[in-house]
Parts: sequence; C-alpha cells; structure tokens
Amino acid sequence: MEHDPNVHTHKCPKCGHGMEEVTHGELAIDRCTNCNGLWFDQDEHHQLKLLKGGHELDKGDPKEGWKWDTVEEVDCPICGKRMEKVAIPDQKAIWVEECPGHGVFMDAGEFTDFKDKTLLDWFRGIIKGTRGEVL
Repeated sequence: MEHDPNVHTHKCPKCGHGMEEVTHGELAIDRCTNCNGLWFDQDEHHQLKLLKGGHELDKGDPKEGWKWDTVEEVDCPICGKRMEKVAIPDQKAIWVEECPGHGVFMDAGEFTDFKDKTLLDWFRGIIKGTRGEVL
C-alpha cells in the first residue's frame, strides 16, 4: 500500500510503501505493507528476540527479502539520514541497515534468522563477507 501519512506510521526505507504498527505482547514495531521489512526503534530487535513467538511478526518471504537486500542507499524513516549497512556481530551473514540514533531495519526473513541462530549462520557469514557490526 502506498505510503499515506494519515494511515501509516512510517514510509518504508526500502520500497517506499507504508508501514503499519504491529505488536507482540507489549512490544510494538513497524512492518512494511509491501516488502514486509521490519523497523525496530533502538534496541527493540533484541527485546523481540527474547520473546517467545517474536519471529511471528516476520511474516515476509525470505526470498523477497533477499531481493531488497541489494538496495544500497537506504534512508532512516525517522530522520531521513542515510543508514549504514552493518552485520549482526555473531551472525555475519545478516546485514541490516542501522541509523545509530534511531534504530534498525531488517528485510523480510532477517529477523527470523536473527532470532534462530544456527551453525549455518557461521557458514553464511564466511560466504557473504564482512561489514561493520551493529551493536
């Protein structure tokens, strides 16, 4: 759904469509209505990782998320500044976009990978290469 400031919480930094607030327990995050990417304010991705069933908010197809992972110039939906593509420290294959002052954007499927760390993440990290790390 095209971004409408009267309806949506933010404009998706990847595809430009509207984002809607979704909740799990008392934690609210923003999910794109088109690409299903997720916006996490500050430390919300770590908070959601600790909650049972938190991965259910990441309903997008990981293959679709991989397509959007190629977008290099991504601006923060809060301040509009260019975000940096960084790797999760112990899961180097997961590259997310980070605005140090506002939060993190994950493409469809990335949060589920982040939540369910496996040995395969180590192998993927070797193949994908290195980037700066997000805290």
